[in-house]
Amino acid sequence: MKWDLTYLYPSLEAWEEGYQKTVEIIEKLATYKGKLGDFEQFKAYFALQQDIQSVGLKTYQYASLLSDLDKKNAENSARLQRIQIAFSKLQQATAFEEPELIALGKETVLGYIDQDKSLEEFRFGLVKLFRRQEHILDDNSETLLANFSQLLNSGRALYSSLTVADMEPSDIMLENGEITTITNSNYRSYIQKSDSEKERKEIFESVFSYYEAHKNTYASIYKTVLDSDYANMKARKYNSSLESYLFNNAIPVEVYHSLANVAKNNTAIIKRYLDLRKKHLGLSETHTYDRFLQLAKDNREYEFEDAKKLFFRSIRHFPQDFQDKAKEVLRDGFVDVFEQSGKRTGAYSSSMPNLHPYILLNYSKTLSDVFTVSHEAGHSMHSMYASETQPTSLQNYTIFVAEVASTFNEHNLLDYIIKESDASKAEKIALLQSAIDDIMSTFYRQTLFAIYELEAHKLVETNQPITADALSKIMIDLYDHFYAIDIKKEEVKEYVWAYIPHLFYTPFYVYQYATSFAASLKIYEDVKNNKPQAFDKYLGLLKSGGSNFPVEQLKAAGVDLTKEDAFLAVVNRMNELVNELEEVLNS
Repeated sequence: MKWDLTYLYPSLEAWEEGYQKTVEIIEKLATYKGKLGDFEQFKAYFALQQDIQSVGLKTYQYASLLSDLDKKNAENSARLQRIQIAFSKLQQATAFEEPELIALGKETVLGYIDQDKSLEEFRFGLVKLFRRQEHILDDNSETLLANFSQLLNSGRALYSSLTVADMEPSDIMLENGEITTITNSNYRSYIQKSDSEKERKEIFESVFSYYEAHKNTYASIYKTVLDSDYANMKARKYNSSLESYLFNNAIPVEVYHSLANVAKNNTAIIKRYLDLRKKHLGLSETHTYDRFLQLAKDNREYEFEDAKKLFFRSIRHFPQDFQDKAKEVLRDGFVDVFEQSGKRTGAYSSSMPNLHPYILLNYSKTLSDVFTVSHEAGHSMHSMYASETQPTSLQNYTIFVAEVASTFNEHNLLDYIIKESDASKAEKIALLQSAIDDIMSTFYRQTLFAIYELEAHKLVETNQPITADALSKIMIDLYDHFYAIDIKKEEVKEYVWAYIPHLFYTPFYVYQYATSFAASLKIYEDVKNNKPQAFDKYLGLLKSGGSNFPVEQLKAAGVDLTKEDAFLAVVNRMNELVNELEEVLNS
């Protein structure tokens, strides 16, 4: 149940050879400056671009995965930094590319593509390039920005060091006298199992007190992220930081604002659900960490093999190829299952063009972990479909559609467990809660964080100070609006902005969990209701990789996110589930 990284490189020496080859390719790419107007040189340059994707990305992935297995290992960290520096130099070496191609003109460049079919895979990328022509600077300016790229991204590295490498887990004594180590990965399961409000508070604070203690450092780090985004926005003449992140994939900013508006204007069902929970659990008041409490006690543990079997059974009515891919992505050697000291927290699927994807888990045998397995398998299956269908440069799909396959699997798994198992009342309650909590976390909570990002970026865009208090105030107001909970009473919860890694690593990312969830729910409902060609359209989305703009890809799959209807469908689904839960609780 560990990664076998020899699939990528049989040894560190082999990785070193791959690294040196990557450096050589980068150096060679730089020599094509001023030559792209010649067709043969143009072809040779893009052949090297294919090489950097096949060799360079493989080298990067190996170092990244090895580092994530043990963030405390200095050699692994140094190896990752070396390849990160190399890719920073790649930006510098190819900074001339976009200005030079734009100077040649769209007609000339696309004419080159017409002359040679081996270049066809680059057409869409070049169409995207000319679309954002107004935001691309001259050669010298692009080189200058590239030279500063590593510095501008330093906030991400600092956050990782402070949050993973330097963080030491806390030991606390539970009320049964047991002394246990509480980590970012396991604290939810301990809260879930606790019957004591006092103990739950202590468990929660043992994690979040770290963020309070380092609040000013986290605020300073986040300021570097905001400043970097603001500098890029100004340099490239975007109207906002938000637009700068959405423009390249032709995602209208209205999609972001529509999502935010629908979520903000439909919080009554959240408060009704929280009141239902409070009453059923007999809580004196609702705390944010009470969301981990189960409405029906189910201490059943699911071994990793059990999780896989449940997932595989849930998809047995889908085509055989779909089932085969599910089993392949969870094959031994490509999944690192359990938590260990220094290992990166959370879960993800890591994929690179033409390579078998890897899955990282921190599996703790809960029902939630079962759903995480199907979720990450969805990402890897998406990557495998794209790699089988698309050429190298068109395999990587955008973040905007990334969560569709993962949450599709979760919708399907939930229905399977509810409908095809002889569930008791307690199990029905647990599953309904799981479905509602999924909407709470994936749609509402992620949209809350998306609104936070928007407000935080507005601070820097309007020359307001970026302090821990200013960042916390945004969160305090949002939690009051969404949940009617005063997080100041929890003392350390207001620093949740420091706890969310995506805010530091990938700004304006988390909203896409919500948009993808809305899209996958619509697609899944079409498939479940046997709408003609619905599953074929879904597979078409997975196979399309990054070959079109994501909003258009989703439209082809049957979802139009430029309209609020898709988001309101999630709200309606939430209402239905809460009604059903209330009925079961009262039965």
